[in-house]
Formats: sequence, structure tokens, C-alpha cells
Amino acid sequence: MKKFAFLLFSAAAVLCWGCSTPPAEGYSIVDGVIVFDVPARAEGQHSVLRLTVDPIPVVRVGFIGLGMRGPGAVERFANIDGVEIVALCDLYPERVDKSQEILAGHNLPAAAPYSGEEGWKELCLRDDIDLVYICTPWQLHVPMAVYAMEHGKHVAVEVPAAMSLDECWQLVDTAEKTQRHCMMLENCVYDFFELTTLNMAQHGLFGEILHTEGSYIHNLEPYWDYYQGNWRLDFNQSHRGDVYATHGLGPACQLLDIHRGDKMNYLVAMDTKSVNGLKLAKEKMGAETFANADQTLTLIKTERGRTILLEHNVYTPRPYSRMYQLTGTEGFANKYPVEGYAFRPEQIAGEEIPDHENLSEHSFIPQAAKAALMERYKHPIARDIEEKARRVGGHGGMDFIMDYRLVYCLQHGLPLDQDVYDAAEWSCIGSLTAASLEHNSMPVAVPDFTRGDWDKVDGFRHAMAQ
Repeated sequence: MKKFAFLLFSAAAVLCWGCSTPPAEGYSIVDGVIVFDVPARAEGQHSVLRLTVDPIPVVRVGFIGLGMRGPGAVERFANIDGVEIVALCDLYPERVDKSQEILAGHNLPAAAPYSGEEGWKELCLRDDIDLVYICTPWQLHVPMAVYAMEHGKHVAVEVPAAMSLDECWQLVDTAEKTQRHCMMLENCVYDFFELTTLNMAQHGLFGEILHTEGSYIHNLEPYWDYYQGNWRLDFNQSHRGDVYATHGLGPACQLLDIHRGDKMNYLVAMDTKSVNGLKLAKEKMGAETFANADQTLTLIKTERGRTILLEHNVYTPRPYSRMYQLTGTEGFANKYPVEGYAFRPEQIAGEEIPDHENLSEHSFIPQAAKAALMERYKHPIARDIEEKARRVGGHGGMDFIMDYRLVYCLQHGLPLDQDVYDAAEWSCIGSLTAASLEHNSMPVAVPDFTRGDWDKVDGFRHAMAQ
């Protein structure tokens, strides 16, 4: 069960969720494309692209949400040097006590305990916390992140960071106003194959990248009851579209340097009818309708003419997959269901005359060549911390790399690998796909959350090589 813990997002119960308020943003239809308004940057706000703050030698952390994801984060931070776990908060005090045991197991002092409906606000008011780490249900992410930034804290928030376009803009505007970091905790960009493939791409092995794919395909049937108060199924029952896109989209956007030289221009979405989802909602909720389709597909076109394919399916017995696929002019990478790379024969074994009758030539490179390539191009971040990451764990170590890298950047006064614009761009897909689907798969323009600054930074290589 432990290896599936990444599904079970924590933590504090939401006392009154229901359906989230429909987005209030205005939109128009221009040449057959739905275009949402992009608010002007308010006076006094400034871009946070490549934001740096003074180095924080010892990063003091407060955790909010200790039900499912939170305790794992506490465990990982207890294994990072230069960290003080100052405060722990959950709606339920017994969960705080449970995480205090993690600290005791590492011979660390007990953290200040907070609980109840307003405990998270009390935590944010402390003047001895640098970073607030939020592991609560989706609908609480933005209120907590905004409040924490408004009180001078940097924020790390679980995925997806926001549930509507209005919430995406709240995160962007608050980060720009306060000049605080707001990082979405998208762990999949730190998995070992993704990091290594990103490094290969940045060194030109795939030529020009033309197409990427990503997904969240995971049958949640055994896990719905773990979501306290049925919050996740309740959300899916009332929301159409790809409501959980970031695991597939984040790595794709890094490969394409989204808002670091390219941007997502528009998307179209299609979905199936709901069969398994509706059956599940009838059994568990007595519901007669179910908005979220059993399968949702999204195609995205970028400014530089590249494409992204996303899939969402948490209802059918398909094998787990984040797809993660890269098609370039000179090579190909794929993670699910078979992990491998493909290049022209001469790129691996010298000049050869292809045998067009032998279809096996159009396949992945041999395992020995793959292993050598991955060792040669292992990402510097992974090379630096791989052994400890695998030992501490968190989805095989990628969660630890994510947390380690966050702390490292704060300690050294560096820009974070993921900024608030990533959080908004990767989270807005739920709202945009819903709009496309409700308008018969009409194209929807992806808002430029950088407000015109998408080409001011030269790629992720500069963001992640420090």
C-alpha cells in the first residue's frame, strides 16, 4: 500500500466543499477560439520570472495537512540538512501527534502544534517560518497559499495548485505583489528517467523537439475511500475535463521550455461518456450524474509549432502510465509501457545501410546502449543526490529530489526550478478543457500568465543547472 501513497492527497477535512464556484472570468470567442481575459498587471506588482531572494542558510518550515501526503513530506525534510521543522498543522490534533513521532524518530525537537479550523492561519502568522508546505485537499490550496504569501512566507503547494482560472491568477498576482516564491510540488519532473531525458534534450540528442505526451492514467478504484469526506470523487462528480493534468504536463512543458522560450497557445479537448465514474458515484454518493469522463484527451499547440497530447483516466483498469513521450527530429524517448530511446542507427553504431524489410530496426536502442547513455547524461541534480534519494524514498526518490532541490535553491538564493507561472499554466488545464468540452471541443486559448514575458528566459537548462 505504501508505494501507492502518492494517490492519497492529504489531509485536513474540508467542512463545506460541494461544487466549486464556476469561474467568473470573462471570455470572448475570436475566430472560433475561446479567449479568456488576461488581467493587466496591477501597479506595484512585478514579474517573478527567475525570482531570487536572499539566501536562507537554515530553512524554517511549517507543514499544513498531515493526513496522507503530509507525513511523507515531514519524513523527507527530516533527512535534509539545513532545515528546521518549526510547526505542524492539521484539522485533527491526533495527526499532528503522529507526525511529531517522525521528528522524535530523527532525534529532532518537537514542532509547535496547530489544529482546528483556523490552525493553519495561526501557523502562517508566525515570524519564524520561511516556507509553508501545503498538503491539503485541492480546494484549500489557493486560500492557504495566498494567505501564507501575504504574511511573508514562501509557499510549496501540492498538485494541482489551483482549481480555476481565477485561482490561478490569485496565485500569480499574490506572488508578484509579495515577491514570494510559490512552487507547485510537481514531483514527476524529478523522476530519474525524466531528469536524464531532459538533460539529453538540452544537449541536443533529440534534435528539435516536435511533440510530447503525458498523462495521468491510474485506476483509483481501490483508493477512493481513502480521500477523507469523499472529496476527490465529489470534485470529479461535478467537474468535467482533465482535472489532474500536472503529472503529465509538467515534464512535457520542461522539455518544451514553456514560458522560457515557448508558450502554450491553445488546446482542444474531447472526452468519452462516463460509465465507470457514474457507476461509482451512484454506489458511493447516490448521484445520478457524473461530469468527469472515463477518458479525457487534450491536444495543445505551442507558439513554436510543437504539440502536446495529454490523457486523463482514473476509472478503467488500464495499467498505470504517465506516458512521458518525446518525439524529436533526431530521436525519440518513451517511458510507459516500455522505457527506452530510439535514434538513427548511425547515431549509435556508426554508418549503416538500413534494411527496410527488417522492422525490428525501427525499435529502441539495445539495453546496454541505453544504460550507457543514461549514465553519461544523468542530470547533475540526480547525480548529486541519487543515492540518498533512493534511500529516503518518496515514489522511488523523486519526492526527495524535489524537496532537496527546493531547499537547496532557498539556501543559495537561487530561482526555483518551478515558479508560480508553472503552477498556473499546469493547473489551468482543468478549467480550459472543461470550457472546450462544453463548447463541442472548441479551441481554447491558453492564457499567458507571464503577461508577455514568456520569451524573456532562455530555457530550463539555465533554471536547473545551478
